[in-house]
Amino acid sequence: AAQTSFSVSEEVDKGTVVGNLAKHLNVNIRDLHARNLNIVSGYSKKYFEANSKTGDLVVNERIDREELCPNTVKCTLNLEAILSDPVVLHRIEVVISDLNDNAPVFLEKSYSLNISEWSPTGERFLLPLAVDADTGSNSVTTYRLNSNEYFSLDVQSGDDQSASAELVLLRSLDREKQAVLKLTLTALDGGKPPKTGSLSIDVNVLDANDNTPTFSKSLYKARVNENAPAGSPVIQLSATDLDEGDNGRVVYSFVKRGNFNPADVFVIDAESGEVTVKAALDYETQSAFEVHVQARDKGFSPRSANSKLLVEVVDVNDNAPEIAVTSLVNPVKEDAEIGSAVALVTVTDKDSGKNGKTRTEIVGSVPFKLLSNYKNYYSLVVDGPLDREKCSSYSITITAADEGSPPLSSTILVIVHVADVNDNAPAFSSPEVNIYVKENSPVGALIHTITATDPDKEENAIVTYSVMHGSRITQQKTWLISINSETGDIVSLQSFDYEELKTFQFQVQATDSGVPPLSSTTVIQIHISDVNDNAPLFKEPVVNVHVKENSPVGITILTITTADLDREENAKVTYSLIDGLFNSISVRSAVNINSDTGDITILQSFDYEEVKTFQFQVQATDSGVPPLSSNVSVNVFILDENDNNPAILAPYSEHGSVNSESIPYSAEAGYFVAKIRAVDSDSGYNALLSYHLSEPKGNNLFRMGTSTGEIRTKRRMSDNDLKSHPLV
Repeated sequence: AAQTSFSVSEEVDKGTVVGNLAKHLNVNIRDLHARNLNIVSGYSKKYFEANSKTGDLVVNERIDREELCPNTVKCTLNLEAILSDPVVLHRIEVVISDLNDNAPVFLEKSYSLNISEWSPTGERFLLPLAVDADTGSNSVTTYRLNSNEYFSLDVQSGDDQSASAELVLLRSLDREKQAVLKLTLTALDGGKPPKTGSLSIDVNVLDANDNTPTFSKSLYKARVNENAPAGSPVIQLSATDLDEGDNGRVVYSFVKRGNFNPADVFVIDAESGEVTVKAALDYETQSAFEVHVQARDKGFSPRSANSKLLVEVVDVNDNAPEIAVTSLVNPVKEDAEIGSAVALVTVTDKDSGKNGKTRTEIVGSVPFKLLSNYKNYYSLVVDGPLDREKCSSYSITITAADEGSPPLSSTILVIVHVADVNDNAPAFSSPEVNIYVKENSPVGALIHTITATDPDKEENAIVTYSVMHGSRITQQKTWLISINSETGDIVSLQSFDYEELKTFQFQVQATDSGVPPLSSTTVIQIHISDVNDNAPLFKEPVVNVHVKENSPVGITILTITTADLDREENAKVTYSLIDGLFNSISVRSAVNINSDTGDITILQSFDYEEVKTFQFQVQATDSGVPPLSSNVSVNVFILDENDNNPAILAPYSEHGSVNSESIPYSAEAGYFVAKIRAVDSDSGYNALLSYHLSEPKGNNLFRMGTSTGEIRTKRRMSDNDLKSHPLV
């Protein structure tokens, strides 16, 4: 990502325009609102905000440079400008310019100097340091001394430090003339106009020794590691005094300057001048110390000399990198494009050099990566497809390690939640569902509950059900059922009759509540299950069958058939005889029925002359539970066979059959001789008799009526006729 630098003075009014972001982001002003221009920073206050109408970066909070960047030459605020659709990150550096809004201040309310009257001209006396919260040219740049005849002021430029001043003795002091001199030291900063601060100085003129201690160096330099323990040596100072006795015996001390008191950090041995570490040093807090030291003799009127000690704190890799994460989008939609920014990651290391150089990476395999924006600023972006249904959140471990020896590292866990997108249609367990419903079930009965599952969540997973009336699959019998749109309960709207309707189908659609909604379908195949509600039916209530007498045992005389509108077991029929009597014997001893085929066979041969007809009942029973049955009456008629010879009845009185008859000789033709009577046990044509006469050849005297059995003469008898005529 690119970087843009702006500058603005501290203490400007809220709403002050810092610069135009639209120009630097190369974005049309009309698109700023839609792309949600936003300013993100890691500071506790939101010092700047973006005007989405003009594209300007404007001040939102009071900016106090001295509060934000104390004791630093350059004060910058780092921001991120973020645009959406697509996501664009742009780093902004705002340099805060210092205003001369602070006057120099002396920490001492007053200051006293004891100067011997023997002090030589040209002797220098270090004066207190004024402090100014401003920096650069607005800090203390020079000092002024009120007009007097004894002292002048030597001002030294401080380079990176503030200017300092020394009092220079111009002429010898005479305590007897003036024991105390009143001076005013004025500190001026570089503002336009400059601000000032003053300090009253009392110079006490003393009688005392005439030799000032002298340091071996005017500037001492030392280096010490930041992790040096208390008591570690820093440097050995040395000062000499040409005087003897107490006037030449030197003691060492620190000189407090401004806000800094060296005694808080170091210890100086007053006798030896050895400087050692007192408190823990931290390179990251302060990398160097400017320490002013003084050597003072023990004379009655002690004289002193000053020197400067520069202590450089050597950096040690004692700070692990610090990782800060600013969330941009959480949760992130599961259909987020690759490269979409999720969070900003900033890595800082307070160490310097290699100890402060860091390497940042993601540990493990996740569909995210770190994209370097600028130096140690990164964007956490999507690097692969997301699927909430497979993984609803990711624990992303980010580690940062410096290049120190040994290296230090730190780790942060970022939880990224994945927001659901309606990318899954409801799913039925099967593309076709077979439902079996008993016929005669009551209206409104629950026949099935259809269920579709949607792995999405919340609204995207709320499923409603409907019948697709207009589909090719759905038939015109959907009025037979109804479906509850919320529960998927399918209920019947009428009682089904298997014998009228055996099956029908329709299509059910499951639709989720996402935007836009997704749906899927399944085919419902309704099978009406047969219930044993139909008894077997005979074609006729009575069946007549004719059987010849003398028929052999075992022949089939009739096959009974029925129709059962049910199916399978409910339609499987068995046959049986209902026992009864005829001619005092059981029907079961005369006939038998095959229970499976309905074939009726005879168990005896019938004699028409003994029994001409009999009746029995056959029962047809299905295999339902409970079974249903019906009966049919069977009338058996025995057909006569010509199995009996005619029998001539024995003679009886009044012209009955006789064995012999007498006729007069004079009998005319047609004379009634006798009548033969015969019977036949058969019936019908088998019992219809005809009579015939047989006489010896050549007689031809008699004739017989074939139907009446009457014997009559054909002619008159002649002498030639025999007296006795045997007739058969």
